[in-house]
Amino acid sequence: MSLLQVKQVNLSFYSKRLFKGKDQPKVLKDISFDIQEGTCLGLIGTSGAGKSTLGRVILGIQRPDQGQVLFQGHDIYKADKHTRQKIRRDLQVVFQDSYSSVNPRMTAESIISEPLENYEKLTIEEQRRNVIELLERVGLSEKDLKKYPHQFSGGQLQRINIARAIALKPRLIVLDESVSSLDMVTQSLILQLLSDLKDDYGLAYLFITHDIKAAFSISDQIGMLEKGELLELYDSKDEFFASKHPVVKRLRDSVLSEHPRFRMIRTWENRV
Repeated sequence: MSLLQVKQVNLSFYSKRLFKGKDQPKVLKDISFDIQEGTCLGLIGTSGAGKSTLGRVILGIQRPDQGQVLFQGHDIYKADKHTRQKIRRDLQVVFQDSYSSVNPRMTAESIISEPLENYEKLTIEEQRRNVIELLERVGLSEKDLKKYPHQFSGGQLQRINIARAIALKPRLIVLDESVSSLDMVTQSLILQLLSDLKDDYGLAYLFITHDIKAAFSISDQIGMLEKGELLELYDSKDEFFASKHPVVKRLRDSVLSEHPRFRMIRTWENRV
């Protein structure tokens, strides 16, 4: 059985007074896909494609108009209280803005230990030991325990957010543009960390991004979202680059070569 199943999800944002009696414009249109245990689905799309909205639907934040979201076989919008608590434990998220994702008045220790306090019955010493292990697992150390968010770089703070997300050993993490605000070097390090954690903990990811290169560095499967529609799913990089879909081709062609010399060649070829 799939870990996550999204079945024919539709969602519209509307004002009843403004659009009364009319068809509502859909933000998400008949979205369906699965995520298997221990795999990563990269969801690519431009700004406004509906990626983050879909992420909120999967997290249980935004109820769809139609369709189902099944996590471990349970409909997250129809589950009882006990099941919802289990889902919240096993389904975590890391957002794009590392600073707005934390309380600026809390230390790194308090931020990471928050889910442990909510779900685990640990002694103070056991909890502190767990937090130190989590800090070290994401590349920080015990000396960072008492630091506040403003004392960390963006990349370091995102590591703390990741440590908080894995604290309860979840089954699935939604990564919503979680590396897009970082510089290229830090982004590469965080992506490697995420890949290592995926292998070590058997995690599954929904990796939401507009960055093709970032998606391919971590994903087992790629989905292309455009104007609320899931256009195609690709099982490999070769399948994606062989796609004839005009939206995929346009996005693919917008990716610059890493070396400036080859960017110039591509520009010249396009003019010929």
